[in-house]
Amino acid sequence: MRCVFVNVRCKPGRSYKVAEEIALRELHSELYSISGPFDLLLKLYIPEAEDVGKFINENLLDIDGIERTETTLTFKAF
Repeated sequence: MRCVFVNVRCKPGRSYKVAEEIALRELHSELYSISGPFDLLLKLYIPEAEDVGKFINENLLDIDGIERTETTLTFKAF
């Protein structure tokens, strides 16, 4: 499994609805509301055989209220 972090910027007033929809899909390991230019931080594990971009497009980006995302790939945990 490949660990990735996804920052999610939501349309104004939609962050709680987006978080609820993400939670219902059970995609994540952890999900936080955060401060700064993004509203949510999502930690998820993607199977090694899956294309990261395609996985995120098909499982996350169709949620109404998401304005933008930024994905950080991880390499090694210390």
